[in-house]
Amino acid sequence: MPASQHQKPLSDIEIAQAAKPRRIADVAKEKLGIAIDNLEPYGHYKAKVSMEYIKSLKDKKNGKLILVTAINPTPAGEGKTTTTVGLTDALNHIGKKAMCALREPSLGPCFGVKGGAAGGGYAQVIPMEDINLHFTGDFHAITSAHNLLSALIDNHIYWGNALGIDSRRVAWRRVMDMNDRALREIVCSLGGVANGYPREAGFDITVASEVMAIFCLATDLEDLKRRLGDIIVGYTRERKPVRAKELNANGAMSALLKDAIAPNLVQTLEGTPAFIHGGPFANIAHGCNSVSATTAALKLSDYVVTEAGFGADLGAEKFLDIKCRKAGLKPDCVVIVATIRALKMHGGVKKDDLKKEDLKALESGMANLQQHVENIKKFGLPAVVSINRFSADTDAEINLVKEKCKALGVEALMADHWAMGGEGAADVARAVVKICDEGKADLKLLYGDDMPLFEKIRTICKEIYRADDATADKSVKDQLKTWEEMGFGKLPVCIAKTQYSFSTNPDAKGAPKGFSIPVREVRLSAGAEFVIAICGEIMTMPGLPKVPSADSINVNDQGKIVGLF
Repeated sequence: MPASQHQKPLSDIEIAQAAKPRRIADVAKEKLGIAIDNLEPYGHYKAKVSMEYIKSLKDKKNGKLILVTAINPTPAGEGKTTTTVGLTDALNHIGKKAMCALREPSLGPCFGVKGGAAGGGYAQVIPMEDINLHFTGDFHAITSAHNLLSALIDNHIYWGNALGIDSRRVAWRRVMDMNDRALREIVCSLGGVANGYPREAGFDITVASEVMAIFCLATDLEDLKRRLGDIIVGYTRERKPVRAKELNANGAMSALLKDAIAPNLVQTLEGTPAFIHGGPFANIAHGCNSVSATTAALKLSDYVVTEAGFGADLGAEKFLDIKCRKAGLKPDCVVIVATIRALKMHGGVKKDDLKKEDLKALESGMANLQQHVENIKKFGLPAVVSINRFSADTDAEINLVKEKCKALGVEALMADHWAMGGEGAADVARAVVKICDEGKADLKLLYGDDMPLFEKIRTICKEIYRADDATADKSVKDQLKTWEEMGFGKLPVCIAKTQYSFSTNPDAKGAPKGFSIPVREVRLSAGAEFVIAICGEIMTMPGLPKVPSADSINVNDQGKIVGLF
């Protein structure tokens, strides 16, 4: 249990390392009814669930799906993953059968800005160190499959280029699961004839890879192989697309992903089962865990809590317009996470002053939460607001948030799962169950398949971000029209932009007005089946900060990892 007021609070990793987890085979059997023969254990506390077993669940009735999203993130912290874990434990605490479905953390943020990403306090998934680092090797498999295709492209060009790939029009970049700005733009194949034909290239982070998106949207191995084959790697001089299957690449790529595609089963600190599988970022990809994990969880539990990355403007929109559109999922309830600290930051308060009561700034910052609530309602979904409690929150501030949310037609509830585990989010759990039981959710996608691609981008920018318009150079619009002529016009769009603001200016907090969204580049993900619009200054290969989290991460004399959050 939490430390007393006279003790130094334990860090997240210290709490996780002090836990006494149950063997994952026992959790699987007792909580989900999965026999050990259907598991592939990775040690005692994590395992993959076989795809054959998951296929056998197809005729079972689905449970209720709860989407956890949040306001735009701030340095004050919101706790979306912590809430997802805490709410799942809370549902079990009040007597429901629940599990959660989360994304796997990327090494980039773990060693960059964020540190660990497995929840926090007494609302965590474990084994925390494994989940945050190599876990079951899924990200390594995705990175290897992606870069295998890169190698095959350059090899094909080297050995005569029978497909006529124009080396100036190779669209496939390499990836690695680390923040490394030096690799954003490179020239490869230098060093003479033996090394191939020099060309401009670059790296993205693995979570931005189309292979990652395909991995998370594929329903099974056959669908995965088909989608991998549909990847467009480049174009000929006549602008004809060249696909991965023309290089005979998708079979070998699938071989590298054969084991990874099975969902990973772990547990929370309270022994609640959790799937953690796949991990695209929501600011540069579609930001959701795998379809296979989510759909399997719905067959195994009465309530499934899942999350979408960053704020609702990015993660929730993509979860609904891309994942739900493609997988036929329909959430029964949405939980919007906020903190009073973060709302005050959106109202203009500096991080060092957040412990002081400031009702004026809080009221101003509520505009950010209000816009997210309104946006979720546009999708026809009922919502509840979960406010993560901090010791400096005053009664006046709490009452202000509750009153403002009531005026918006949603209930705001305080939650203390960080300190108390599932018990601390019991009120939120009861509110979620009530909403699910009422059955008022009626998912309405933001745009139809037949809307032109740029109009889809414009619709998101105007309806979700409240921008005056979306802008793009003629070359960008012409590229979108070309893809429409090629038969890709019915695809959904995936906006890549800063997570810190509704606008493309990360410093524009709250609910900014009077701005446009500049689309600087578009990319076609033919295998993942969406079009990416890169807006503003967002990078698909992040850089490390001046003082990265890696500075604090170490292994102590006892062989334990320290400093990982």
